[in-house]
Amino acid sequence: MTDRDYLKNLRTPSPEDPLRILVSACLTGILCGYDGSANGEYPSVLKLLQYPTARLVRFCPEDHSFGSPREMCDIHGGTGDDVLDGKAKVLTESGIDWTEGMVAASLKMLEIARRENVELAVMMDISAACGSQVIYDGNRFSENKVYQIGMGVCAAQLSRHGFKVISQRDYASLEILYAKLEPAHQINPAAIDHHEIPWYKEYFKIGV
Repeated sequence: MTDRDYLKNLRTPSPEDPLRILVSACLTGILCGYDGSANGEYPSVLKLLQYPTARLVRFCPEDHSFGSPREMCDIHGGTGDDVLDGKAKVLTESGIDWTEGMVAASLKMLEIARRENVELAVMMDISAACGSQVIYDGNRFSENKVYQIGMGVCAAQLSRHGFKVISQRDYASLEILYAKLEPAHQINPAAIDHHEIPWYKEYFKIGV
């Protein structure tokens, strides 16, 4: 089932029984980014705070394990799934091995998702923890930074256990979610998800 099909099939929520959505805390303005900021502003997720039919469960796995501010970290040698399988590592920009702490953070996020019975996760793409479609392959600050298709460690942990994960850049999927939360919402037919943008297709040679 595609992300969009999953979203279309979500139950119709109400203020009394809102849709339970797990989100990367930084996407809602919480100052938990690596530099102590919120990593910018994300209207696509902040919009969710306006709906009485949504209950957002906010969590930053990296802040949980490493605090804020902290070093930036990325996955080396694979994806988040590879980290969970012991085939890749999470290293900081200075080379410190944070693999164990990141796996612990993913288990904490899974614990929260299960405890809160969340029905969807909206997470920060490209993050070594929360990325759902694209992450860096190695240090993002290297002279020749490289992207790869794949999930971060925490997103992979959630996905492995049956939780649907989308990103703040999956605008078409989010349009479906808005309409589920507010039936009067008019879906923007021009909205597309991250894997459909020209950069993604060109970089990863999709359809070439």
